[in-house]
This record gives sequence, C-alpha cells and structure tokens, in this order.
Amino acid sequence: MNSADLGRRVGVPSTALFTDQYELTMLQAALKAGTADRHSVFEAFTRRLPEGRRYGVVAGTGRLLDAVENFHFDDEMLTFLRERNVVDGPTLAWLADFRFGGDIWGYPEGEVYFPGSPILRVEGSFAECVLLETVILSILNHDSAIAAAASRMSVAAGGRGLIEMGARRTHELSAVASARAAYIGGFDTTSDLAAGFRYNIPTVGTSAHAFTLLHDSERDAFRAQVDSLGRGTTLLVDTYDVAEAVRTAVEVAGTDLGAVRIDSGDLLLVAHRVRQQLDELGATGTKIVVTSDLDEYAIASLAAAPVNAYGVGTQLVTGSGQPTCSMVYKLVARAVSADPAEPLQPVAKKSLGAKSSVGGRKWAARRLDEQGVAEAEVIGTGPVPDGLADRQLLAELVRGGEVVARESLDAARERHIAARQGLPLSAMQLSKGEPVIPTEYV
Repeated sequence: MNSADLGRRVGVPSTALFTDQYELTMLQAALKAGTADRHSVFEAFTRRLPEGRRYGVVAGTGRLLDAVENFHFDDEMLTFLRERNVVDGPTLAWLADFRFGGDIWGYPEGEVYFPGSPILRVEGSFAECVLLETVILSILNHDSAIAAAASRMSVAAGGRGLIEMGARRTHELSAVASARAAYIGGFDTTSDLAAGFRYNIPTVGTSAHAFTLLHDSERDAFRAQVDSLGRGTTLLVDTYDVAEAVRTAVEVAGTDLGAVRIDSGDLLLVAHRVRQQLDELGATGTKIVVTSDLDEYAIASLAAAPVNAYGVGTQLVTGSGQPTCSMVYKLVARAVSADPAEPLQPVAKKSLGAKSSVGGRKWAARRLDEQGVAEAEVIGTGPVPDGLADRQLLAELVRGGEVVARESLDAARERHIAARQGLPLSAMQLSKGEPVIPTEYV
C-alpha cells in the first residue's frame, strides 16, 4: 500500500495530555501499591445504542492508532505536571519513558456494532492501558456518532451524491475528523480542504451567495464563474429569483452547464420546477444539488424530487441529534502479576440501574441465518463455537506496541457498505426502533 492510499501523514502532536487527571492519579497510586504492572484487559463498548438507532458504525480507528503512537510525555508536559503537583516524582519518571507496548484488537473500521459489542480491546499492564482511556473514547465516541449519522443519510439518499460541508458548524479539528467519518459512512466528497489534504478525500466547492452579491448583476457573477471554472461548474441560483437565475445560468453557460445549487425554499417544489425549466431550456444533463440544513429525514422526503446530490452540514457534524455513542472503557479482566501467562480473572462493575458490565476477555462473532443475513451478535469469554469460528469480528490492530493494521479509508468505506448490506432489511428504516439484531452472551 502506498502513501496515496492513505492520504498524507500529517505530523500529530503528542496526545498524552488528551486525558483526564484521574488516569494519572490512578497510575501514581497503582505504582505505589505495586499493582501497576498487573496484566490487564480493558474493553470499549456501549451499553445501548442512541435512542431509536438500529445499528452503530465503528469509525475513528485510524485516528486512534495515530493517537496511540503519539502518546508520550515530552519535557514541557512533564514540567507542567510537576508544577501543578498532578503526580509525584516517581510517577513523572515513569511517564518520561512511557510508550504503549501492549496489544489492541478491535472491530475493523466501517464495521457495524450493537449494545455490548467489544468494539475495542486493549491489553497490557494496568498502567499503560488505563492512560489511554480518554483519548480512545473521545475519538471513538465522536467519529462513530458522525459515521452513524452519515450511514443513515446514505441510506436515505438511495445512491444519490452526498457532500459533507459542515466545517463551519463545528470545531476546526472536529471538522476534519467529521469529514473522515462521513466518508466512511457513505459520503462521496467534502468541502473541507484540510480533510482532503490529510485523508485524500475528494473535495468540491464553487461559490456562495457572497460571490453573486459582489457583482453588479447575477449575469456578471455567473459569467465570471464560468469563465474561471468552465461550463461544468455549479451555479448557485437562489440569491434572487430562482427561475430568472436558471434562465440566466443556461444563457451564460449553455446547455452543458454542470449543475445548479438550491439552498433555500421548499426544496421539493423548487427542485421539480427547476428540473422542468432546465429540460425546457435544453439543459437536460445539468444536475441539481440541494443544500439547507438537511438531515436524513429531509433527504428521505426528497426521494421523489429530481435531485442529483445533497450537501449536508450542521446535522451531519453533530451526529444528527446524537453527538456521542456513549461508549465506555472498562477493566474486564486482570491477573495478579505482570506475567502474561498468569491466568486472567474476570472483573466487572456491579451497579444499580443500567451501568453494570460483563467481565471477562471477550470475543465477538456475528451469526447469520440461512440466507446469509445477520441474526445475532454473539459475545463470549470462553471457547468460540465451531459454527462461529470464521465469523469473528475483532481484528488485530496493535501488537507489542506496533501498529499492524493501517488501511485506506476506501477499505473502511467498502467494509461499511458490505456490513450494512448484511443486516436485516429493517436496518434501513429511519423510524425509531430497537437494535436490528439482538446481542447474545454465551
């Protein structure tokens, strides 16, 4: 795999302080107690899907691997921790030499998941695993939420084009991560150049209303854009009067005009009128792009409209009402020493309400029915049943601290399409419902 497959490897600063203070204070106490080196297994999972969602989508794995590689404490960070009295001298000395040296297994990026799925399993000493909790959860919770929203929008779009354009609606770095997750979930392009630069995602963009308002007339604006970008450009036609703008656009660019964009009004009605007008003017190949606060429901409502592509911003980068997946990171097994050969003892939080967890180092497999459609997410801690041995979901990501599973975004995108197609048909419904397949523990 060459670098073009992965996009540009932009330098990532140390991620060591992308953490909560209690992870360092737990480390200090464990070092003093002599338990920090105990062989431990942590798992990231969610107890439930966001309300009404039928499946989740794993995204952020590639970013997570970068974060683990870059999790180290430089002199400036150590000075900060010392001056704030966050941890003591022996702990600072331990942190100065820290590099994660354990193993990580996880659901491959783009795979779907369900309540209880061991989406990520981190194994090593307690000390090195506990430090990664916050950065792992911040990446997986954000990116998986965006990918799930993108997947639902992709289903609603029914094969029509999807443009991610939410950069101005979120934090500048979240925007780049969102574009990446959206691409995995089914979006085709992004307007964010940083995402294109870093992750090799196709980028698009032409003009905003400001460009039309800059010029003395709409015709002058269209002429300037066509002269610069060619007849295949997309002209924004709702600054003033849509019908007049469409007529002017075809007069300026000719019937080879690439597309028109509609950003306001009753999109269903306006799209039908614009399509009819374009066809009457001979621009039968000119496409229609619609934008304006779309979500999966709005996209679905436009299924009967003559629309070729949708541009989505705010609702996408905020997870369409579900900005997190509520994943947690829990210790599920540990030994009484640092020896990897020492037997692991299952451990689990016992709590009132819905916050208890299941102990033990887990495997996961997806059982299929006779038609090859998923019928259950099966999770266990013992031997894997023969019938599920070739259906296991966790893949090796990091071995002995070394990343072993980097892949292109296109691979994750294709995996998601295949995983979604392998679910029962009801997974494609946008109405609220329970997880499309049950989780079974064996």
